[in-house]
Amino acid sequence: MHQLLQWLALPQFGLTTVFVVSLVSATLLPLGSEPAVFGLIKLNPELFWPAILVATAGNTLGGAISWWMGLGTHKVVDRAAGHPTEVRALAWLRRFGPRACLLSWLPVVGDPLCAVAGWLKLPFWPCLAYMAVGKFLRYLVMTSVLLYLMPGHIVH
Repeated sequence: MHQLLQWLALPQFGLTTVFVVSLVSATLLPLGSEPAVFGLIKLNPELFWPAILVATAGNTLGGAISWWMGLGTHKVVDRAAGHPTEVRALAWLRRFGPRACLLSWLPVVGDPLCAVAGWLKLPFWPCLAYMAVGKFLRYLVMTSVLLYLMPGHIVH
């Protein structure tokens, strides 16, 4: 496992791996991108900012995919039912609007939140902007805290 992590953390593979893992983890699939980001930065400290930015881009794109999936699902359900649908339990999300996507970084609820934003037809670009801010702050804080708690370099 250690050998695999070292291979994935090589600069020529690391950023691509971080992007793909971050994108997939932002969809409704259960996968966490934090270990990939932390591992790459731990092995290659000079990639701190590139890794944070690549992870943010991948995770935001994954959130956008979830948003579109939610919108598509809503349209299919509307067509099948023959009338517009509205889920009363989600009224509070509609009240917050695109700002609710700032919470897309939260574990468990963050990824479905992006899909629900699409379902509710919240404006895409403001949702995407709030997703990006939330996800950037998550990676920045999470990685900085982990580096602080686990100082030192891995010996190759």
